[in-house]
Amino acid sequence: MLITLMFRLVCARCRMETVSSALESLLVAAQRRDCLTVGVYESAKLMNVDPDSVVLCVLATDAEDSDDIALQIHFTLLQAFCCDNDINILRVSGLRRLAQLLDEETADENGNGKEPRDLHCLLVTNPPVEPLQCQALSDISSFCSESRCRNQWVPALELQAR
Repeated sequence: MLITLMFRLVCARCRMETVSSALESLLVAAQRRDCLTVGVYESAKLMNVDPDSVVLCVLATDAEDSDDIALQIHFTLLQAFCCDNDINILRVSGLRRLAQLLDEETADENGNGKEPRDLHCLLVTNPPVEPLQCQALSDISSFCSESRCRNQWVPALELQAR
């Protein structure tokens, strides 16, 4: 019985690493194809105008964001909207890793600071013309669907900084 439990834990950890890797690949591919919306307000605007184009909503926080009541309210509203519109949702920790993936540098080549984008909410859209067709999107969709079957409506992942 203990061996079975340990095997399940190892398999679950491997599954999470696979899904995390798929998410990273998907976000990079979506950004390259201009199918990524970044920011809480930008995401809310897009979902209000064209919710059918959204295939994934990523809500990202780190420990220091847990006391941000405004952000938590935005997340609650975004989650409700996504559930009502059958949009897959993931909660992610690891804003630093997201910044690395999306090439978010806070200073330009002259050392001048740039305002970083709000990475707390990311939307992946799938345009009807030349839709995203990648294994990563399929893997994420399957993971979200499996999670819902286990009554985990908003699955969580942890991205590791590299």
